[in-house]
Amino acid sequence: MTPTVEQAIQRTAAKFGWPARALGAVIEVESGGHVFTTISGRQMPLILFEPHVFYRCLPDNLKQEAVAAGLAYRKWGTKPYPKAQEDRYRQMERAKDIHEEAAYMACSWGVGQVLGENAAWLGYASARQLAETTMKGIDGQIAVMARFIQKRGLGDELVRRDWRGFARAYNGAGQVEHYASLMAAAYRRLGGVELEREDDTLRMGVRGPAVSDLQTDLRRLGFPLAVDGDFGPATKAAVIAFQSQQKLIADGIVGPKTQGRIEALLPKPAPSISVIDAHPAKPAAPSFWSRILTLLGIRP
Repeated sequence: MTPTVEQAIQRTAAKFGWPARALGAVIEVESGGHVFTTISGRQMPLILFEPHVFYRCLPDNLKQEAVAAGLAYRKWGTKPYPKAQEDRYRQMERAKDIHEEAAYMACSWGVGQVLGENAAWLGYASARQLAETTMKGIDGQIAVMARFIQKRGLGDELVRRDWRGFARAYNGAGQVEHYASLMAAAYRRLGGVELEREDDTLRMGVRGPAVSDLQTDLRRLGFPLAVDGDFGPATKAAVIAFQSQQKLIADGIVGPKTQGRIEALLPKPAPSISVIDAHPAKPAAPSFWSRILTLLGIRP
């Protein structure tokens, strides 16, 4: 990274209280080590145009036109992405001729590869405004990325260098281990030192039966969660809500204190009692006709 990029990372990291090397590691992975591309003689942020997102964002009456132009399709991965940035920008410009805002929404922008579709969620007036922020230089690119990290609640994961947790929410559930290993390696290359972890904690990025049990317990306590064994953003949000409710440290990590409080509050099953009658009922006396049949030697 150039000194200009490093200084921009340090400014943003200091503003939010994040480790600069950790933020730098994420930027290195997301950007592939490249910060700008040159388009028509101007330095521009790197982009990735997503035809399936363009299809999703278009008004229904324009979808068929975009499909016919080869710029939109329903399912991700239908066609390979162009490798050259010039071709990706060319795709976007053609898409803008069909619907400008949807074209900006369909691109991932800058060193953080933040999708324009997130603009309203991140507080931007439009996807175009988000895109234009990244076009202002490296500070603009990192500002958009930082806003996404903050909105996703990933500042804690960055401080803890919890790469699996960070990757789970930033990159999605599909490639957690892949991105986590890349970020950890980039962090080490930048001179960072990993923090020790507690093995008995559940946190974002963890999967398995223990997470399913946690989700089941939280559901029983009134938190609406899917029980899928995947500790993702929804599970973290439920854990934080529970911790806040119980006046615990609200960090979204389930350690012994949080787990103990959950177990203490779970409804206790009713005891199973086996009742033995100390006075068993006497057999009923035989009826009149039963006695007569018995005297005659006939079994009733």
